[in-house]
Amino acid sequence: MFAKIVAVSLLTLASSQLMAAECKTTIDSTDQMSFNTKAIEIDKSCKTFTVELTHSGSLPKNVMGHNWVLSKEADMQPIATDGLAAGIDKNYLKDGDARIIAHTKLIGAKESDSVTFDVSKLAAGEKYGFFCSFPGHISMMKGTVTLK
Repeated sequence: MFAKIVAVSLLTLASSQLMAAECKTTIDSTDQMSFNTKAIEIDKSCKTFTVELTHSGSLPKNVMGHNWVLSKEADMQPIATDGLAAGIDKNYLKDGDARIIAHTKLIGAKESDSVTFDVSKLAAGEKYGFFCSFPGHISMMKGTVTLK
């Protein structure tokens, strides 16, 4: 009987750890202007979701900087366009832009940054996307975010 209780307890612990692992992802960016994923699925059971952005390239952020920005798909290009004037010191994002759900800072080679956001900001059925707001990068560095 004791062995069964221990086994059930261990299974419960393992499944809760697996559930927590689904509430985060790591995305790598490169000098070839790419993310290593084009799609992120977020489970509705997640209260928060964390994205860790890494940069495996060798170029500095003023040459090949990358960030990760989450918004509704329809807002992606307008956010990137408006961010051009903000400049590198503001991560190519306009101050106070309410269309931005979450974002990391701009990083260069061998750097990383992460952002954690409240999943309740996402609505089921809405189309969300992520992109890099460094000038010109959105054409290649973008993907979808789905709440499942």
